[in-house]
Formats: sequence, structure tokens, C-alpha cells
Amino acid sequence: MFLVVTKMAIRTPCTRSLLRILSFGLHSVAAADEPTITATVNDLCRVLSDFRSQNHDLESALFPFSSSVSPTVAEQVLKRCRHLPSPSHRFFIWSSSLPSFLHTPTSHFVLLDLLASNRLFPLAWTVISDFHPHFSHSNSFRLLFQAYARASLPHDAIRAFRRMPDFGLQPTIDDLHHLISSLCHQGLVIPAQEFFHEWKAEFSITQKTYTLLMNGWASVRKPKNAQYLFDEMLQQHLPVDVSAYNSLMAAFCRGGELEEAHKRFQEMRTLQRLEPNAGSYAVFIRSYCEAKDVNSAMRVIEHMKMHDQTPNVFTYNAIIKLLCEKEKADEAYQLLDEMIERGAKPDIWSYNAILALHCKIQEVNKALRLLSRMDRDSCLPDRHTYNMLLKMLIGIGRFDRVIEVWESMEKRGFFPSASSYAVMVHGLCRKKGKIEEACRYFEMMVDEGIPPYPSTCEVLRRELQRLALGRRIEVLVDKMKRSTSCSIQKLSNAMDANQIFEGNT
Repeated sequence: MFLVVTKMAIRTPCTRSLLRILSFGLHSVAAADEPTITATVNDLCRVLSDFRSQNHDLESALFPFSSSVSPTVAEQVLKRCRHLPSPSHRFFIWSSSLPSFLHTPTSHFVLLDLLASNRLFPLAWTVISDFHPHFSHSNSFRLLFQAYARASLPHDAIRAFRRMPDFGLQPTIDDLHHLISSLCHQGLVIPAQEFFHEWKAEFSITQKTYTLLMNGWASVRKPKNAQYLFDEMLQQHLPVDVSAYNSLMAAFCRGGELEEAHKRFQEMRTLQRLEPNAGSYAVFIRSYCEAKDVNSAMRVIEHMKMHDQTPNVFTYNAIIKLLCEKEKADEAYQLLDEMIERGAKPDIWSYNAILALHCKIQEVNKALRLLSRMDRDSCLPDRHTYNMLLKMLIGIGRFDRVIEVWESMEKRGFFPSASSYAVMVHGLCRKKGKIEEACRYFEMMVDEGIPPYPSTCEVLRRELQRLALGRRIEVLVDKMKRSTSCSIQKLSNAMDANQIFEGNT
């Protein structure tokens, strides 16, 4: 079998990579009967990254791992390779064919989600069909509703709903709500309401159904349409709750009819005897934030405190963002402290909004102190956090801090992607005397098997040409050609000045 696979590998564009993986796979099986899950997952993810093209012999590259792939390992690989939909699908099919192998339900949903999210709908339907009835579940179709809606394909989302009985699933009112919510969330309210009127006789419609549609009309700023649905709900003698009023008020607020929204707020309290909740106040806060009226937004916050209501994280974040836009950092920090005191745990958006202000006005120490505070508050930085920090530090020439932040990434469990490397390479290329550091980070990216952006290759190549460092370009091109990543091998042409010159002659 080894000789057969090796001959197959010679015809692939990744011969060196495949031979390396084959030798590693046979060695690992001989050296250890049960390699650690982490090591196996890392190796498999590298294989999927290296063999991402359709014409790559991925199955042969996966063969050495046949005895070490468990359902748990497969699940972790799929979760980590969400950016590689086609190789992930091929890995899923390959592992499914292994003797006595059965994927976990989570693996099925992860694969289906990444295929649908990347608009590979035929493959998504193949997964549903091929693994029916083992993985037949309403959640599979709900993933399709969301993906089709994000792709602005409302009729395909509705068609998926209609096809549920073909897979032994009778749609429920919850499935109906997921479809309507998915469409409305993407502003596809007209097809959502048309579908609702066509199917409402088939289900026991509740006030929640109307509320979802009113939220949709609020998102597209059509308060009159929301009012029509609210009146229809009353005609159907459905109980009116706070959520329905909140949706109606949100529609008036977003439609610029703030006075009408206030009238509905009073009507809810006096006529319907309903006590407003945090969401009732939030619709007004978001409206004031959109209007850049920070004083009115803060007055509503104070009013909420008087009624023992706590804003949720999204409401707090809207005000924090507005305060930072107005460069009121002290007030933003006060709200951050208040969030914690009142049990509304800040998220990454809360911190990044303040960090963006520090980076904008180049407050290095405050930015780094905020990063340390995130550690204390158990909020992990994301790529936006690091990219903002690195871009600012490079821009003002604080290279000592750049190294400090970069080295702290791995300690926090964050591994830089192409975007973070691009920040480093692009920024360093613009700094006098930092071309060698730019090359070093580019080489690190290549060594990690992370394909750089074509623009990153171009920026670095042009700067090296400007400095008459043609030999350095050759070294980088050679390293890229020797990479185990086929994508990086192909990108070597974007770095090779000679090929570019020949192509233009």
C-alpha cells in the first residue's frame, strides 16, 4: 500500500508535503499506539490546509492517520478548520468510510454549518441526504434557513422548510419561528410575511410569531407595517405581552417616530398594565445612540436604575461605543465598571470600543493597561484587539512594545492569522530600517504554513526592490517554494520579481 500511495503522490502538486506526512504517519504509528489527541488534531489540520485544492490528493495524505482518527479527533479537526470548507467535507467523507467509524452529531452540524456558511449548498444537501436518517434533525434545517437568509436567498430558505417532510420531519411552530427570524434578521421581511400569511393556517400562531415579524419591520424602518401586524394580533385576540410592545416601540424609534414610541410606552403601562422590562428601555437607548445623543441615552440609564432594571451587554456597548466616538474615555470606563457591578459581564466588543479610542489618540500605556485588565476580567482578546494594538505601536515606533504584545499572544492561547502577520509586515515595511524585521515575520508566517495575502507579498517585494535587496527576495521565494503548503508554493510567483518582470515583457 505504501508504494501505491507514493506513486500516486508523485503526480500531485504537493509531492514533498505528502512524502513528509507519509513518513511521519508511519513513524508515529510505530512509535506510539495512541498519539495524543492534540498532536493528531494539529497534524490533521496541517494536512487539510496543505491539501486544500480540489486537485490535491487529500485522501492519500490522510491515509497514515487511519488508525488514529477517533470521532473526538474528527470533531476537533472540523471545528478548527471551519475556514477550509471543501477539505473539511472531504475529510468528513473519508473518515466516515473508516471501519466502525461514526461521527458525533456535533461534527455533522459543524460540517453542515461551514458548508452552508460558505454557500456550498449542494454539498450541504448531500451531507443531509447521505447521512439520513441518522442525522435527521430540525437543527440541520435551521442552519440552512440562516445560511440561505445570509446569502439573500429567501425562496431557497422557504424551499428548505417545505422539504423537511421528505426527511421524516414534520415542521413545528418553532421551525416556523426560526425561518421567519432568519429572514427578518437579514432584512428579508417581505418574503417572510408572505410566507407567514401562506402558512399561518397550518400552525397555532402565537404572539411570538407576530413579534418576530414586527422586529423585522423595525430593522428595515417600516413602523406602519409593524403597526398593521400589531393590530392584526389584537384582532386575533392573542394576548399582548411586553415583547410585542417592545417590538412595536422599536419600529417607531427606528422609523424616526420617537413621540409615537413614547405614547406606546405609556399605553403599555396604563392601558395594558404591563411593567416595562430592560428591553423596553433599550429601544430608546439605541435610538438615542444612533442619533449621537449621549445625554438622553444616559438619562434613560438612570431611569432604569430607579426602576431596578439592568441593561444587557448590547445596550451598554451601544453607549460605550458612542462615548468613545466622542472621546469620553472616563465615562466609558465608568460604564464598564458599572456593568461588572450590576452583573452584566462585558464582552470583547466592550473592551475593543475603548481600545480603539486609545489607539486612535496613541495612548500606549492606557491601551496596554486595558489589555492587562482584560486578563483580570477573563475576557480573551481577539484578532481585532491585537491588530489595533500592533498597528498603533508600529506606527509610533514603539517596537519594544510590539515584540512584547506579539509574544504575549501565544501565552493567552491566541495564534496569529494572516491578518495579524499582514499588520506586522505592512507596518514594518513603512518604517525606515525595519525591512529585515518585516522579512522575519513573513518567514514566520511561511514556516507556520499560513498563506500570506497577495497584497502582503507585493508590499514586501516592492520594498525589497526599492532597497535593491534582490538577493533577499530570492531567499524568500525559495522558502515559499519549499513550503509544505501548496497555497504558499503558488504564492511564490507573487513574490518572485523575475517572473513578474518576464510576465510584463
